[in-house]
Amino acid sequence: MNFFDAVILGIVQGLTEFLPISSSAHVQLFQQLLGLGSMSKPELTAFIATIQLGTEAAVLLFFFKDIVRIATGWYSGLRTPERRDRDYKMGWLVIMGSVPVVVVGLAFKDLIENQLRSLWVAGLMLIIFGLVLGAAEAFGRNTKPIEELSFRDGALFGLGQALAVIPGVSRSGATISVGLLLGYTREAAARYSFLLAIPAVVASGLYEFAKSVGDLKSDLLLATGVGTIVSFAVGYAVIAGFLKYISRGSFMPFVLYRVVIGATILGLLTSGVLQG
Repeated sequence: MNFFDAVILGIVQGLTEFLPISSSAHVQLFQQLLGLGSMSKPELTAFIATIQLGTEAAVLLFFFKDIVRIATGWYSGLRTPERRDRDYKMGWLVIMGSVPVVVVGLAFKDLIENQLRSLWVAGLMLIIFGLVLGAAEAFGRNTKPIEELSFRDGALFGLGQALAVIPGVSRSGATISVGLLLGYTREAAARYSFLLAIPAVVASGLYEFAKSVGDLKSDLLLATGVGTIVSFAVGYAVIAGFLKYISRGSFMPFVLYRVVIGATILGLLTSGVLQG
């Protein structure tokens, strides 16, 4: 792997981690397009796990004030029932909504890491869940603010996030689709989606990093550092731009992109250009 490869993968990771287009599918795709097949699987896994720390740092920094406020409100509410407010409730919503992805991730760990880690699966899921997002955009009422988020709806968001263990589904795409179908505004669905993703993304990222960092060879360290910095900068910009965009734009461009890129991947696999 050279610096060009590291920068490209850092850009891909930063661009796709938070948009509803699936980072796992795009990272898999670009691994093949960049010809990184000569790298061992442990080396590549260690590299990807490390550059993901960049996007994790980006989401923590962007939502730092929200995280501190919610954590403080949640802790205060535990100690003093009279101080239980919206932040206390949001703390429980994030905790409760994070449970399904943990359960699914642990229960189906082998299936996720092996049988489902396929471009055939990713391409198909890009199309299917792109159409789900399109239906949610078309038929969602787009009226309920985040303040109306109930524990039942929070749990349903969590089930949507759990589906994202399948390559091509997209964590934000699945949770936002659930939110829109439940009648929440685009801003509310996206904001809770990001808050809900923080525990899962950070915990899984740190776990993968700790498990694989020993396989990162010394000659890859500099390129890995560059890729991590790039993924951080791009990821932070994407979060800010995406939240600003959805206040006035629709998800239909992402739906179209998902269908096109999914069909392209399946076509390249069928022709033998890519390996599943």
